[in-house]
Amino acid sequence: MPAMSTLAGKFQRIKESDTEQPTEVPIPGQVTADVIYPALVRHLTGMLIVALCLWMLVGIIRLVADLRETLTASWASIAEHVIIKALIMLALLEVIRTLQAYLKLGRVRVTFILDTALVVLIGELMGLWFKEYAPEKVLLGLGVIVTLVALRIVTARFSPEAASDAR
Repeated sequence: MPAMSTLAGKFQRIKESDTEQPTEVPIPGQVTADVIYPALVRHLTGMLIVALCLWMLVGIIRLVADLRETLTASWASIAEHVIIKALIMLALLEVIRTLQAYLKLGRVRVTFILDTALVVLIGELMGLWFKEYAPEKVLLGLGVIVTLVALRIVTARFSPEAASDAR
């Protein structure tokens, strides 16, 4: 019997050593990859958001300042500039929203990218109202917009987050 107890003791020691946490050997560059790089990306993304907000603020100030030109210029040309600048501001808002989602989630959702692309393309299409344009260019733009809308619907419907919310 004593041989069995020593054998059982050996098994017990093996089990105890298996449950102990192994000491992790630091991998070269792991601190850079796990700590420094994410912090750097967060700070640079934050600075980019601040720069875009300042750019948008300057654009709004210039847009309001240019409204005094309505007294001397034709209303149609001023309306063209105001509409185009407002659409650019909306596109900037979508870019900022995408960057904020990246900071919050640590990734960029495809729906945000599609929303940004849709705003930019619709703005470009509306900008064609005030210019001479080829019908092919308009049809191409409409085709791309319809494709992006279909992709947006598919990504919203089959999103992993929508599936987890339904459970």
